[in-house]
Amino acid sequence: MTDCIFYGGKGGVGKTTCAAATGVRLADSGRRTLLVSTDPAHSLSDSLEADLGPEPRKLELGGDPALETDSAGASALWAAEIDPETRRERYEALARALAADLRSAGIRLDDEEVERIFAAGTPAGGDEIAALDLLVEYVDSGEWDVVVFDTAPTGHTLRLFDTPEIAGPVFETLGSLRGQARRIGTAARSAVLGPMSMFGGSDGGADLEAFRDRLERAREVLLDAERTEFRVVLAPEGMAIAESERLVEKLREAGVRVDRLVVNRVFEDPDEDCSRCRSRYERHTERVAEIRETFPDLEVVTLPEREGEVQGLEAVRSIAERLPAEA
Repeated sequence: MTDCIFYGGKGGVGKTTCAAATGVRLADSGRRTLLVSTDPAHSLSDSLEADLGPEPRKLELGGDPALETDSAGASALWAAEIDPETRRERYEALARALAADLRSAGIRLDDEEVERIFAAGTPAGGDEIAALDLLVEYVDSGEWDVVVFDTAPTGHTLRLFDTPEIAGPVFETLGSLRGQARRIGTAARSAVLGPMSMFGGSDGGADLEAFRDRLERAREVLLDAERTEFRVVLAPEGMAIAESERLVEKLREAGVRVDRLVVNRVFEDPDEDCSRCRSRYERHTERVAEIRETFPDLEVVTLPEREGEVQGLEAVRSIAERLPAEA
């Protein structure tokens, strides 16, 4: 089975760095690893100094990570950056086409039903649906041993895990409307199911069912504690601790496995002659202790503060050894 590791938390705390470092360490250990960013910021390309797109690309870790090679014996990492806007357009176009054809076929469509259909194609849900759809594609392909996800900031992450339940009513509504179409005749039914061909097949109804099944499959993967782990990244700050506490609670309520916290940018080794440095060191030490006290059942991993951004294979690999590789 393919294992999954998700990194999430507040924006700007270093999720991409943690995900990239974990991906590199897993690849170096010999595991076929895919690193995926679903964050619209697309900072994974910067972190790895590689030109990434929506399709997984093989990066040779034995040399320049921006170069694809097929050289034997060297570790390699596959990486991709998903464009949620492009994917979301797929679902929004489907909803608009479906609503127009239903009305033209003479099927009653009240405002509440329209709202339920469009819920899957709006910015509040389309990108998360796309991410879940891809999760199943990557995990069930059998091509990788581990898939590491650099997820979007906390609010988006929470919706990602809620999406299967949110999308359920949408499919119920579409199923009901397809039933109405069947009752008014073959011609109207063809008009209704025509837009469904956007899902990739000639039988739109069957494709819609398959898409719903993939979302249900995604939820199974997310809740499988044997193969999926969510790691929360935070900074040594009071507000970050409170937000992470809410995130962990939300994830656990959903049944998602959370075993570790990664406290990033912890100030270490202060200059003894610098009072300001000592003060900051002591403050961060107190925050880390508070984090350990707040989350007594979680492993707490700390990463040091670094000057500038963590970019390039050498920089990413320098912190990889401090992150647990196993899922």
